[in-house]
Amino acid sequence: MTGRRSGGQRPQPDRGSGELLLTDGTPARLRALAVTDRQVLQDLYAALSQISRRGRFQMAPPRLNNRMLDRLVGDVDQRDHVAVLLLAPAGRDETAVGVGRMIRYASDPTTADIAIAVADDWQGRGAGSVLAHALAASRPAGVVRLATVVSVGNTASLATLATLGTVAVVAVGGAQYDVTVTLDP
Repeated sequence: MTGRRSGGQRPQPDRGSGELLLTDGTPARLRALAVTDRQVLQDLYAALSQISRRGRFQMAPPRLNNRMLDRLVGDVDQRDHVAVLLLAPAGRDETAVGVGRMIRYASDPTTADIAIAVADDWQGRGAGSVLAHALAASRPAGVVRLATVVSVGNTASLATLATLGTVAVVAVGGAQYDVTVTLDP
């Protein structure tokens, strides 16, 4: 399957506050993932359902181990491995409701992997789209293409990726697609 899909209405920044609004009107904000966010990621992962864990990680261990956390937090340099947190509702009681990352492939510096995880209660509210567009806007220099794996049935991820550019989807086995996105300029 190839083509381009309409992603619907994109969440819009609230010009006065530096916050943005999710598609349901909830105020939220983005910030770069920091080395001190290990527990934030562990808590976000623990709150994901088995279905969401499999959709993001292609597996569903009960918790992230230290090796995984080292890669997800310690390897972030905001140049070749860009990562952002989505916090909502914005303000004093905000909590991490999603995380997204883009990692440049060493073997092809024009291509990066993208991965997004959104807490179950925040799915369908524009959180994934906010993360995807933030990553595309701050992608590593020279990256013009995304290459990633998406679980069959994860139509939300496919729709979100389609808002970033032209998508090509190839079935690889019974449960996964190889997805390539040629990014919009």
